Amino acid sequence: MPIIQSIEVCAARVPLDKVTYLSNRTVTDRHYGLVKVRSTDGIEGIGFCYVGNQAGELFRVAVEQLLGPVLIGRESLAVEGLWKDMYQEALLQGRMGTVMRALSALDIALWDLNAKSVGLPLHKFLGAVETDTVAAYASGGYYVEGKTAEMLGEEMASYVELGFKAVKMKTGRWSPQGEEARVRAAREAIGPEIELMLDCNNGWVDTVQAMQYLSRIEQYTPYFIEEPFGPDDIESHARLARLTRIPVATAEIGYGRWYHKQLLDMGAAAILQTDAAVCGGITEWKRIAAMAAGYGVQVCPHWFHDVHAALVAATPNARYVEFFWDDQVLNFRRLIDRQMEHREGRVVLHQAPGLGFGFDEKEVAKYGRWTTVS
Repeated sequence: MPIIQSIEVCAARVPLDKVTYLSNRTVTDRHYGLVKVRSTDGIEGIGFCYVGNQAGELFRVAVEQLLGPVLIGRESLAVEGLWKDMYQEALLQGRMGTVMRALSALDIALWDLNAKSVGLPLHKFLGAVETDTVAAYASGGYYVEGKTAEMLGEEMASYVELGFKAVKMKTGRWSPQGEEARVRAAREAIGPEIELMLDCNNGWVDTVQAMQYLSRIEQYTPYFIEEPFGPDDIESHARLARLTRIPVATAEIGYGRWYHKQLLDMGAAAILQTDAAVCGGITEWKRIAAMAAGYGVQVCPHWFHDVHAALVAATPNARYVEFFWDDQVLNFRRLIDRQMEHREGRVVLHQAPGLGFGFDEKEVAKYGRWTTVS
């Protein structure tokens, strides 16, 4: 049986090539938390998360001083028990935020280690619905200096030319009239049959403001409007769901099953975008997805197709994985040694054991350093 012998942790700061804008935020670099969990059998599992735009060292402290010591000397297959003990240890320091993201990264590493221990790719270790590919939407449409609505439309059309049947763009930074022009340009460029998703990144403050935008945009039949409000304003999400014909999607920065249950009970989300690198790892993600199935709600996880493709493949009520075809915004892919491919709008699943990739150590060394918990 695999016994956890050591843990390595790294906080990596990776600058963006271009300053990128969201509805209410400016991004110049990304901070990622990386972990490696090694067993006494010599097998290594990796995990990771996005920490934010600042203070990645908080992740290192959480792993080194709080969560990592809980795992040393324990059996890696006791995933549920390890999760419970890490969560208990985190009660006072943070049941959300960076501490929960550190727990998530460690939990992902445990699943990677355990799948490798039995020689199975992660999606088959979890119990696959799909075994070869999963449906994906191409994510982009960010704001950069000088980018017009017409240029946005061209970008969306380029994803369709790559074979994607669904695409996503940002919204909410410009005026209602300006955002209508952007959505119209995207819809005209991709045609009526392609799914068009909109991501507001918590850009609006109330349903009055939201409807100033959405009343103009509804005619372009978006597949969903993502994160219209701050994540804790569940009531506004629920009210908006009753006001608009556009399905509301949220929960990409939601933590734990209890938060997600409140969203579901209040009818605040037609689509959950739960992120395994945020919510509590693969262990908690599976619980949340199963709970959502009981409400008839689908899951389209946020970011990190590198882990979420396997989860979508193993989850009957998961429809899409979010896919970034280049490394300009989700530049985490610069830190790994094998990229996921896409074919006809679907992500090709890795068939190697575990996640199917490792860290590119030469690249990681450019952006951070490893320390050891043992």
